[in-house]
Amino acid sequence: MLVSLIGLGDSIYLTVQHLTGQSIRCSITTGCSAVLSSPYSTIAGVPTAALGALAYFAAFSLATLAAFGYELARTGLSLIVVAMLIMTLWLFYVQAFVLHAYCEYCLLSAAMTLALTALVAAARFVKPAPSKI
Repeated sequence: MLVSLIGLGDSIYLTVQHLTGQSIRCSITTGCSAVLSSPYSTIAGVPTAALGALAYFAAFSLATLAAFGYELARTGLSLIVVAMLIMTLWLFYVQAFVLHAYCEYCLLSAAMTLALTALVAAARFVKPAPSKI
């Protein structure tokens, strides 16, 4: 759940910066402005970071429900994480091969999505211990 909260914070920050028109300075990479002002930074006028924030919020909510044993939430979490992974891979491709620029905040989000994918995949193979009540 912590991973989704980190991703949520990152996405909210990027969304606010985008909506207020403020430029973002990168300290590790040099391509933040190029990436965040590119045509790929929005889908139908909605910042991709806002879509990421919604996805991370949904992942956090579903992970919380899954932790309390709701099997349908586990399935929903798996589906949303797969969608997040596909979008992450597409956006990483765009940064690497189309824009030739990287945004460290976008890379943080990608890392959080990869971590979520690994955690969700691993959880599919872990069986809860039987209750001793």
